[in-house]
Amino acid sequence: MPLVTTLFVAMAAREPEGRDADYLAWHALDHRPEIHGIPALRGALRLVSTPACRAARAASEDPYDPVDHVMTYLFAEPGGVAELGPLAAGLAGAGRMSRRLPSVEVGTYELDGTATSPRIEVTADVLPWRPVTGVYLLVERGAAPAGALSEVAGVAGAWWGLGDGRQITYCFLDGDPLATAEGLRPVLAARWADGGVVPRLAAPFLVPVDFDWGRHLP
Repeated sequence: MPLVTTLFVAMAAREPEGRDADYLAWHALDHRPEIHGIPALRGALRLVSTPACRAARAASEDPYDPVDHVMTYLFAEPGGVAELGPLAAGLAGAGRMSRRLPSVEVGTYELDGTATSPRIEVTADVLPWRPVTGVYLLVERGAAPAGALSEVAGVAGAWWGLGDGRQITYCFLDGDPLATAEGLRPVLAARWADGGVVPRLAAPFLVPVDFDWGRHLP
């Protein structure tokens, strides 16, 4: 059985009153640990954008332009996603769902492909558990393999998934995220040239630092 089959992705804008750090602390210390109690959950990844990350975007169209926060849950089987609703309802009933970010999109994607850079030794199946400096995230209309992105300096590998006519791709970075974003530009331009896939969001993101919640903020 594959380690992961399904990606649950929640994209959100920044906290309206600038309390992003408070939200990140609550989610990491209170909410997210409870989700790890779902048996089918394999892992989770939170991403944040900064002004410098925004300036390095290669594409940022509506409705994705406001996205500054991305939360991804990795499930071993699709049925695990259904357990998120009852868990959230139970936490809400206990008064533990008081914080919210403005939602942009919530979606489920079926993992369609993985690739690693030739320079690293870990298998593509375990890429999300390898330390990263950040993630370059793509949301595209259409579908196309994204393995070639792993050949760009600073990209350790990529995962991509399909859902509702869209493809989401995570380029796991071990180089400087902003420098890698620039290195990806010509490769992405070639990828989009024939119109087989159309970019909606192409952007570097950083990973929050535990207990230093304000380090990377929108």
